[in-house]
Order: sequence, then structure tokens, then C-alpha cells
Amino acid sequence: MGSKSDRIAVTLVCSACGSRNYKTSRARRPDAKAVELKKFCKTCGAHTLHVETK
Repeated sequence: MGSKSDRIAVTLVCSACGSRNYKTSRARRPDAKAVELKKFCKTCGAHTLHVETK
């Protein structure tokens, strides 16, 4: 089974305004794509696409 060390912390950034709103983790894999989730942005006041950054 995997452990906590198999995951890396990432920050999600709003693609509309650039605000860093959420922190999450994802699997540590060399072929993994960047996380993209549709989340609510308090700054924009709407659901927008949030992308992964370090």
C-alpha cells in the first residue's frame, strides 16, 4: 500500500484572477498531469477552473 510520502503537496490557483485559494495533494508519479479542478473562488465570486502550482 502507499504511504503519505507517496504524495506531494500542491496549491491550486484560480485561472481567472490568479488567487491561490486551495491546497491539496496528488500522487508522486513522473507521468502525472497537473491537477485541474473546478472550484469556487471567493475573489471572483464564481466557480472557475483552478490549476496546480507548486
